[in-house]
Amino acid sequence: MEDIDLEAIHKKIGENVARYRKEKGLSQLKLSLEMGHSSVSVVSSAEQYNSSKHFNINHIFQIAKILDVDVCKLLEQEEV
Repeated sequence: MEDIDLEAIHKKIGENVARYRKEKGLSQLKLSLEMGHSSVSVVSSAEQYNSSKHFNINHIFQIAKILDVDVCKLLEQEEV
């Protein structure tokens, strides 16, 4: 079994969220507010994988619903 690079997975999920968020025309702040957070820090840090911050599974499902995108699209690891 090959090693799993969780850092690379978290980074790619952040990139995917950023791409779909921008396609929907939502700012990081708007997405954060719709997720129930009062500041942009959760979304901005996780999109950039800043200080090892990443989206948890609840975030990913919330974001998929907000952006109206299949959750699998947020988890894809290959370039589209």
